[in-house]
Amino acid sequence: MSDYVEGKSRWWGWGDLDQRFDAENRANIMPFLRENLGMEFDRDRFTDPTLDEIELPAPRIGDDIMGTLRRISGPENVSTDKFQRVSHCMGKSYRDTLRLRMRRIERPVDVVLWPREEKEIVEILRLAEEKNLAVIPFGGGSSVTGGVEPMAEDKAGFISLDMARFNRVLRVEATSQTAVIQAGALGPEIEEQLNEQGYTLGHFPESFDHSALGGWLATRASGRQSTGYGDIGDMVLALRMVTPRGVIDTRRVPATSAGPSILQLCVGSEGVMGIITEATMKIRPYPDVFDYRGLIFRNFAAGVSAIREMLQQGMVPTCVRLSDRTETALAQAFRSTTGNKWKRRAEDTALKLLASRGYSFDDGAFMVLGLEGEREEVEYLRSGILRLCRKLGGFHLGTSPGKQWYRSRHETAYFREQLINWGVLVDTIETATTWDNLLHLYGEVRSALRSALEEETGRSMVGCHVSHSYREGSSLYYTFFAPMAAEGKEEEQWDRVKRAASEAIMEYGGTISHHHGVGYEHAPWMREEVGDISLQALKAVKEVMDPEDVMNPGKLLPAN
Repeated sequence: MSDYVEGKSRWWGWGDLDQRFDAENRANIMPFLRENLGMEFDRDRFTDPTLDEIELPAPRIGDDIMGTLRRISGPENVSTDKFQRVSHCMGKSYRDTLRLRMRRIERPVDVVLWPREEKEIVEILRLAEEKNLAVIPFGGGSSVTGGVEPMAEDKAGFISLDMARFNRVLRVEATSQTAVIQAGALGPEIEEQLNEQGYTLGHFPESFDHSALGGWLATRASGRQSTGYGDIGDMVLALRMVTPRGVIDTRRVPATSAGPSILQLCVGSEGVMGIITEATMKIRPYPDVFDYRGLIFRNFAAGVSAIREMLQQGMVPTCVRLSDRTETALAQAFRSTTGNKWKRRAEDTALKLLASRGYSFDDGAFMVLGLEGEREEVEYLRSGILRLCRKLGGFHLGTSPGKQWYRSRHETAYFREQLINWGVLVDTIETATTWDNLLHLYGEVRSALRSALEEETGRSMVGCHVSHSYREGSSLYYTFFAPMAAEGKEEEQWDRVKRAASEAIMEYGGTISHHHGVGYEHAPWMREEVGDISLQALKAVKEVMDPEDVMNPGKLLPAN
């Protein structure tokens, strides 16, 4: 289950303590970073905090309310333990992990609850309304937009409602290929239970190990295989959501023309209207074949054209990712330098030969192409896509680079933890636009990021990849690095960079978020994103479902 466990969880950063990034066996990565950032990595700027170093005020919720909460959910499912409170008061954004390394928590939750049944949630929300408490839904806690942090100053207390007990696949309907899944189930829990019956959901975000179905739905998430399987909004058929004014239970039908979609209004609602308890999801047969390959293009634009062409010609891969020049070079620096030395020498010889033909990992564009499904279907699709890529200048590298990416796709997030400790500003930002605007938006946001990053220290590294693609356009996912600003100015530096990138996204035709959600970090741009009338409509819905602003206040909707 998704309960945080003291001694196992890296509550101040990403993932579990027993997992780390293996930099020692990647001898090229540190020289690459030194050259690009102009830094020496010979000392820690930050050290990992301990709980004893964190100061928390006593819970503001009184004994009478605590007694009622224990009666509703059982004493074992109510905690004011310091570890649990600290673990549930922030997400995993750069701002969050930076503040925790500074031993700084401005807004702690007062109590953590683990409800077991939907009727308990109904009672908890009723009590919260009566006692002027805020309730914050908590799935895996992987939000990078401030989605789980207490925000309202006028509340008498904050309840973090951890959905970890709602972690089962309740039933699988083989005839319709759907499954009813509880909202607190983490990615591995969902896949384990579905795989046992021969199915997959097909939703694999980078946060897969540490995020839950309810969070995916509440933030309109996308997985790395979304090009083939669809985004989470495409996968959901129906859901149940408890609001302070009652339970919403949408109809389990494949499609309906009965007015605007209440289902899709709940998807993306970020806990500000209610708590998703379960959903009926579309599932697929577990693939017979997982075919992941690498290709290299001479430049980013050529690779973008290849993705657009394959999708518009009806050749839809399960996964296709294209890295720009900087990210391609970074990926090359991440290559393992251990193992069979003859194999490594052969790879180096092949890379030199490729470079002589104009395909360089120093200034080319690397593509991961993934196909999943029945063998005959995969082989047919692979043949067509590779033929198209060759026509557009792509060079097929075979299965080895694709398999390597697939094996290590959840590991690189752990490297961020060490980089932050060394004093590196490292973060991501994502957007999406149509194909006709993609390269223009790519360049403008990249330029805005570099300008803002270099304002303080004069050095930066900005990489980008196309990650989730559609017939009409694609997302752009930036990863950026720079030396941290002077002590005490780190958060101010990040604010400036985030603002510059967000303003460029808005000015040049992107969306403020393709799949990370809104939280409070992106809320200031929501009026520009959706327009004034649409924003008023969302606020009106909030007023009907949650008139006392119990649910996750301060998120999704801008303050003014």
